[in-house]
Amino acid sequence: MSSALSHITSPVNLLKKSEGEIFQKFGVLRIGIFGSYVRGTDTPDSDVDVFVEFREGEKTFDNYMELKFYLESLFKRNVDLVTYDGLNPHIRDDVMSEVIYVT
Repeated sequence: MSSALSHITSPVNLLKKSEGEIFQKFGVLRIGIFGSYVRGTDTPDSDVDVFVEFREGEKTFDNYMELKFYLESLFKRNVDLVTYDGLNPHIRDDVMSEVIYVT
């Protein structure tokens, strides 16, 4: 296993352990990690960048915010939770190419 891959194991494993609750409670279709954790450039102060896609009809403000708070509690770090529509078009392709999905 590469050092970069082993480095992201912790956030991905935390998501995998909680995926049943995440998918059911918050209406998530798929979820993954991107950013500094994937690139191996995170620091002790880094947030966790999480990409989420909600099931049809489940993308609500409440689901988004409750998921964000849940993930911050899970990771014990700030979370930058983004959806496809919320990504800046100038970086969207780069982000989508580095997301490591839980499922």
